[in-house]
This record gives sequence, structure tokens and C-alpha cells, in this order.
Amino acid sequence: MKPFCDEATLRRLLQQVKAGERSIEQAIAALQPRPLAADLGFATIDHDRARRCGFPEVVFCQGKEPTQAAAIAVEIMTRADRLLMTRADAAHADAVRSRLPAACYHERARCLTIEPAELAQRGLVAVVSAGTSDLPVADEAAVTLRLGGNRVEQFTDIGIAGLHRLLARIDEIRAANVIVVAAGMEGALPSAVAGLVDKPVIAIPTSVGYGASFGGLAALLGMLNSCAAGVAVVNIDNGFGAGYLASLINSRTVSPGPVKNQPWTTLPCDAPAQ
Repeated sequence: MKPFCDEATLRRLLQQVKAGERSIEQAIAALQPRPLAADLGFATIDHDRARRCGFPEVVFCQGKEPTQAAAIAVEIMTRADRLLMTRADAAHADAVRSRLPAACYHERARCLTIEPAELAQRGLVAVVSAGTSDLPVADEAAVTLRLGGNRVEQFTDIGIAGLHRLLARIDEIRAANVIVVAAGMEGALPSAVAGLVDKPVIAIPTSVGYGASFGGLAALLGMLNSCAAGVAVVNIDNGFGAGYLASLINSRTVSPGPVKNQPWTTLPCDAPAQ
């Protein structure tokens, strides 16, 4: 056990007391030593993850009962200022939002999020998708990045079947500190991008393609065998993993500045439950 009292937590508590959102007694209670993990019977919540890694525990919803996902989300939010749940379906969304109405469901990305009142936005990360069919995976990366405090710009449907589309946007892509590229089929787009930029490229093979693509295995092997330098590859359809890695890299490039939340312009969410 240890006091849960990092600087960000202390500042948030003091601001809440100043605004009248918490009493002094509630703030003192929140600063008392508490266990680093919470046992829910079916899950053990790691409340120390944010201190160790800079981001609270992320919930993978696939395979979980909606009520289990909701209980996990509620426990995480007892100490965290943000929430990210991936591979969530409509049933997960309904269950979570029934208990946490502020939760936002990004249907195409299959993510549930809760944002802090102020969200730092550092640098710029480009999220590039080869085709429209790759957007669910690219959106998962973009949601992860934004919740991690990064400015994000998405570039869609610029695969190498029409290379002029990539060349028309390459100057904008070069402005990013890190570039995430999602592609299925033969998975050639990350190599093409990496040959045109001086920034790290994180490649996501997607399970998009005809039979011989083997559910993304062809794209994975193509990316692993890239002849362009500067390409790192995550697992098939792992938009979250790519977004998280890109966020870690981007955080080393520029100091974040707190800003008021901006609307999800490219990644709208369903309205929270009433």
C-alpha cells in the first residue's frame, strides 16, 4: 500500500475543492493510502498503472460480459481521470454508459472512452489508412492517441493502388512526429510511406483482403520484410498497440500543453446515455 498522491492527482483534487466539487473531507479521504490493486472476483484492477506507465489500465472488452466490463470501468474511474476500453460492442457500451453516463462510444473504432476535463495535446501524429476497409483499425489507433494527449490527423483511402493519392498528401504527412499506417491486402503502404519521410513509421497489418491474404498474415509478413528503414510492426488489427507506441514516441518530441477538450471531429461518438 502507498499514498495515491502524484502531482497530477493532487492538483486535480485541489482544483475540485476550490471549485466546490469536493469537500475538504472528501479530498483527504482520496489521499489516504489504498491498495494498488482491486480484486473484483473476476478481474484484478491495476490502479498503479498510470503512475508506472503514464496511462491507466486499458480494458479489452471482447469476451467479457457487459456487466463485467461495466464493473471494471467503474472501479478504474474511482482513481483515474480517463478511461479507454477497446473491442467494445453495443452491449458493452449500453452497460458501461448505464453506470458511467459520461462514457463515449466510438462505434467504428469499437472503443469506449471517458476524457479528463482538460486533455493535453502534444505534437502531431498522422494516422494513415490504405483503404476505407482499414478504418476501424485506424480509428482504434486514433482514439488511443487522442486520449493519450496527442494531436491526431487522419489520412484515409490513400493506398498504393493509386499512388498519386499518397503523393498528394505526403507534405502534410511529413509534418507529423510519428506516422501510423494501417493496411491490409499485401501491406505495401508502410514501405511506400517510410521511403518518403524521415519520421518513424508504425505499421498495422489489417485482416482485410481476399483468401490468400490469410486474415492479415500476408500483410504482416510484407511489413516485417519491408525494405524501407524506420518501420516498426505491431500485430494484426492491433490499432491500440500502434496508437500507444506512437503516443510514447510523440511524448518525447515536445512538451504537452493543457488545453480545453476539442470535439471529436473525425471520430464522432454516440451521445452519452441519458
